[in-house]
Amino acid sequence: MQQVWQASTVPDMSAEFVPLGFEPPTSLVTERFHLEPLGPQHNEADHAAWTSSIEHIRSTPGYPDGRWPPPDGMTLERNLSDLRRHADDFARGAGFTFTVLDPDDHDVIGCVYLYPSAAEEWDVTVQSWVRADRSSLDVPLADAVVRWLAADWPWKRVDRCGR
Repeated sequence: MQQVWQASTVPDMSAEFVPLGFEPPTSLVTERFHLEPLGPQHNEADHAAWTSSIEHIRSTPGYPDGRWPPPDGMTLERNLSDLRRHADDFARGAGFTFTVLDPDDHDVIGCVYLYPSAAEEWDVTVQSWVRADRSSLDVPLADAVVRWLAADWPWKRVDRCGR
């Protein structure tokens, strides 16, 4: 669940990403998966999830630039640093990253990123991935997230990254 946005590609944050006082939802629960904010507590399971599925994630819509996930992986320490940055983004309202958990064993099976779009025609860019062994959840996750955004989030113009 590495960060999708490199420092050089983060859009100008002079405008608020979410309205002042907006309380972002902190979970999405379905029969097939649960979402909760990604944080340092997910480090080992997150690292195992994405490193087991690098080629699958790179072939997922929304990951066209080939920068993530890194083909050679990364250390647990660097992964932890990324998770801390995502948690800080969430706390500041600068971006919202969720881990996708199996509802039965709570293992990390994917990730969802909600970040400001670099393009003016969109309010938010949504990217998601699931582990290769859970590829059947890719489309259901993306569809559930877009319904969740329409119901509980403030954005109207959602870039689904080709989905």
